[in-house]
Amino acid sequence: MPDKQPEPRYLAIGRIVRPHGVHGELRAEILTDYPDRVQTLARHRRTLYVGPAHRPFTLTGVRFHQDAMLLTFKECATRNEADTLRGALVEISIEDAVPLEEGEYYHFQLLGMQVTTEEGEMLGDIVDVFTAPGANDVFVIHGSRGELLIPAIEDVVIDLNVPAGRLVIRPLPGLLDTV
Repeated sequence: MPDKQPEPRYLAIGRIVRPHGVHGELRAEILTDYPDRVQTLARHRRTLYVGPAHRPFTLTGVRFHQDAMLLTFKECATRNEADTLRGALVEISIEDAVPLEEGEYYHFQLLGMQVTTEEGEMLGDIVDVFTAPGANDVFVIHGSRGELLIPAIEDVVIDLNVPAGRLVIRPLPGLLDTV
């Protein structure tokens, strides 16, 4: 397996869109599968990290409005302070993340994994993972065939072994055909 980056210490749960109101509340796009967990973090006044410098903020409140989170931080009391955070990622420490169930993974854990077919053909390495709107995850693979998009569905994924850094697939007809 190629050299992997160290596992991140933080996981993104949202992206600040804009201030909400005049008292420092922030409207954030939800980037987590577990938004209810954010309410637990607020009840316990946990630290969230904002922006590329991972600036710590104490979460004092969260509410949900029109498919967004409205966040309140102890350290952000005015609209002007909130406006300086526009566009920043809101992250939690990996220790505050919801424990994964068997067979679940974080996208970052898959980057750099080697991908082969069940016949042993090396296809390349996973360079990105995205979730198709309203559908499943898709693995972006770079290798000798160029860029491949492989759906993370039961009919295709034979073995996903995160600790070994290996993904074995059974391509559906036409999946590996070149254009």
